Amino acid sequence: MSRTNFQDLLDAGAHFGHLRRKWNPAMAPYIFMERNGIHIIDLNKTVVKIDEAAAAIKQIAKSGKRVLFVATKKQAKQVVADKAGSVGMPYITERWAGGMLTNFPTIRKAVKKMTSIDKMATDGTFDNLSKREKLQITRQRAKLEKNLGSIADLSRLPAALFVVDVMKEHIAVAEAVRLGIPVFGIVDTNSNPKGIDFVIPANDDATKSIEIILNAMVEAFQEGLQERKIEKIDNEEAEVEVKEKRTRIAKKVRVDETDKDSTESVKEEQEDKE
Repeated sequence: MSRTNFQDLLDAGAHFGHLRRKWNPAMAPYIFMERNGIHIIDLNKTVVKIDEAAAAIKQIAKSGKRVLFVATKKQAKQVVADKAGSVGMPYITERWAGGMLTNFPTIRKAVKKMTSIDKMATDGTFDNLSKREKLQITRQRAKLEKNLGSIADLSRLPAALFVVDVMKEHIAVAEAVRLGIPVFGIVDTNSNPKGIDFVIPANDDATKSIEIILNAMVEAFQEGLQERKIEKIDNEEAEVEVKEKRTRIAKKVRVDETDKDSTESVKEEQEDKE
């Protein structure tokens, strides 16, 4: 069963590509036709690709791993923040700091700096600083929060990247490719799908188009998390059952040994009498 309705994508304008003169020939397999100088994306293929991406996202969630969502363009920022946040996933919507993946330890240091500033505010250290020092530290904290706030709890590299507009976020894509991290991407007709593991051909400029695709990803993520939860409960119940079985067997063995000892004792007494 398809997660995304063809008509919903059509109504959201997901089929509108860029002007023909701006197209990337590598996107030819996903283009249905040209109308008034604008390429029209084949939404039948978009639906299939959304389902493929959703299935992969579901497995990532089920395995307990994380996906980093990246979208710094105006049309996508809030949608990505809302959708990624709803499933507790990290996201970047302000600016991709070069080396965020390839130099991850440095990024972690910046996050720790943010945490240490928070600690200063609660343990009384701030009270011993001058007004100027407080202002400088507060500004530094605000800057860190803006750029790294949503990835503060990302303690290790993500299992995958989900990118809106792979051309705009080419640095993020390049870093992921270099590290072998799978990339999911909404790819418009002006972009190059090379290096994108899960290509979702669609309009990456329309908020509605982006939202529909992200809804499918979030739904898949929630399903994966739910299945993981059920599996965990099943495993715990199975472990309890195994322990109880072992306990029953151990008790039976002890009872059998006791009965055996009693039988042998009676037999020995009879032999002594004889």
